[in-house]
Amino acid sequence: MSDSNAREHLNAKHERNREQRIEGIKRWVEYIKSEPPETWGPQQNAVVNDQLDAAQSVQTPASHQQHVKDVAAEIIEASSESDAESK
Repeated sequence: MSDSNAREHLNAKHERNREQRIEGIKRWVEYIKSEPPETWGPQQNAVVNDQLDAAQSVQTPASHQQHVKDVAAEIIEASSESDAESK
């Protein structure tokens, strides 16, 4: 596999992973809309706390932290656009 093909394969894999994450987020949004905060709140807190613990133990480089912020901004923008279209 040439470097170009490997890069394209990796980019496609990253895009699939991103799409799967976005779908998971959408499912979570539907779940929290259908359940009371007393049900999903502790679950969300556990996930967030675990993610924070993992990030702190790895000492993530600033470039990756910025990448995470950029992806989060894209997700928020896509969600806002989706919300606007559904109204």
